[in-house]
Amino acid sequence: MTTTDDVLSELTRLRAGDPPTHGGRVLSYVYDHGRPELDELVAAAVQAFLPVNGLDPTTFTSVAVLERDLVAFSRSVLGGDSGVVGSVTSGGTESCLLAVKAARDSWIARNPGGRPVLVMPTTAHPAFRKAAAYLGVELVEVPVSPGSGTCGAAAVLAAVAAASDGGAAPAMVVLSAPSYPFGVLDPVAEVAEVTAELGIWLHVDACIGGWLLPWWPGEVPGWDFRVPGVTSVSADLHKYGYAPKGASVVLYRGRENHRAQYFATASWPGYPVVNPTVLGSRSATALAAAWAITRTLGAAGYAELVAETAAATTKIRSALGGIEGLTVVGDPAGALLALRADPACAPARQIDPFLLVDAVRERGFLLQAQPALQQSDGTGLPRTAHLTLTAVSARIDSELIEALVAAANQVRGRSAPPPDPALVAQVAAEGLPEKLAGVMSTLEAMPKDQAPAALVDLLAGVIDPDAG
Repeated sequence: MTTTDDVLSELTRLRAGDPPTHGGRVLSYVYDHGRPELDELVAAAVQAFLPVNGLDPTTFTSVAVLERDLVAFSRSVLGGDSGVVGSVTSGGTESCLLAVKAARDSWIARNPGGRPVLVMPTTAHPAFRKAAAYLGVELVEVPVSPGSGTCGAAAVLAAVAAASDGGAAPAMVVLSAPSYPFGVLDPVAEVAEVTAELGIWLHVDACIGGWLLPWWPGEVPGWDFRVPGVTSVSADLHKYGYAPKGASVVLYRGRENHRAQYFATASWPGYPVVNPTVLGSRSATALAAAWAITRTLGAAGYAELVAETAAATTKIRSALGGIEGLTVVGDPAGALLALRADPACAPARQIDPFLLVDAVRERGFLLQAQPALQQSDGTGLPRTAHLTLTAVSARIDSELIEALVAAANQVRGRSAPPPDPALVAQVAAEGLPEKLAGVMSTLEAMPKDQAPAALVDLLAGVIDPDAG
C-alpha cells in the first residue's frame, strides 16, 4: 500500500515541474500579493471548511454568513447600494455565464418566442462566447480599434440599433473594465446612458479589474454601479482580490435580476433543489478563504496592494517606452499591458512579440503570447505579448525590466518562424516545444473554424490516460 508520505512526496515532485506561483515571474494566471501571512491564513480557512458542502446554506449556515458578508463587501467596493445583491461563484466564467442566463431569461419573459442577442466588443472575454453557445444566445461583435484596443460608444450603440432592426432590442450589452487582451476600459458610462433609456441589460465584466480599479490612482472613467445604467457586474476574488482559485462574485442591480440567475425545481421525489449557481454541490473552501482575505485586508489593505501594483506598472511602462521597436497597445486603465511591434519603426528595428515571449522566458519570466486577429470589419488586431502585473511586481520590477530590455535586444529585427501545418500533428503527439513562437504563428494563421479543433486535441491529449 502506498504511504501518505509517498503520496505527498509525489505531489511535491509534480509541483516542482510547474512554474513558480510566487515571486512575480508568471505574468498571467496567478496573482501574488507577496504577503506570506495571507497564504497561511488561506490555508487555515481552507482546512476549516474542507468538509462543508455549499449546496445548502440552510444546513451549513456558515456558508450563508460568509456569502452574505462577501456580497455586502463587494457591492460596497463596486459602488452598489442596498438594492445591489448577488452570489459568490466558482470563477469569472461562471459569473459571466450566470449574468447572461439572467439577462436572457428576463428578456425571453418579455419577448416570448424571440431570439435573444448579446452585443459586445471583440475583446470581451471568451466566457461570453461560451455562455452564448451554452444558452442559445446570438452574438453580435463590435470591432475595436487596432491602435487603442477599444471601441467608441457610437460603434456599440450602432450595433445595438442594427440588432434591434425589425424587432425587440438586444437582450444584453457586455463591456469590459478593463478588457483582458489590452487592459483598456470600454466606454461604460456613455453606453449605459442609452441602454438605460432603451431598457437593455448592461453587464460590466470587471473580473480582472473589479478589485483593482476602485483604488487605482488618478481619475478612472465610470464603470461600476455608480453608473446608473449598469445592470450587473462580475468581479473575480481570485484575481486582484487575492483569494485562491475558485472565487468570484456576480452582482445585480435589483433582486428580481439576481433571482433570474437561479435554477429551482420540485419536480422529482428527492429534496427540493435550489441552485443559485451552475454547480450543485460545491466546495466552500474558496468561499471561506476569500472571506478571510477580504476581512483581513479590508478596503485599506486593498488600497495598499493596488498602490504597490500601480507603482510597479508606472515604472515598467516607462521603461517599455524606451525600448525601440516595441510599444504598448492603447492606454491601459490598470496593470495589464499588451506589447506589440511598433508600427512607427522600420521592420528591421521592430520586435516580434512571439519572439519576445520566448526570449523573456529564457530569462525566467513567463509572458503570454496573444495571436493577431482579423475582425468582422476586416481590420486586424496585432499579435501581442501580455503582462499582468501584481503587487509583488514592485519587488522585482528592475529584474523584469532588465529581462525585457535584454530580450528585446536579442530578437530585434527578427521574424517569428512562419506557419508550419506539420506542427499541429507534432504538438498533438509530442506536446508543446520549449519555444512557442512557431506554434503561435501556426495557430494565428489557421482558419478560425479549424483552430478550435486543434486546441481541443492539444488539451485533450495532455490529460488522455492512453496518450503517448
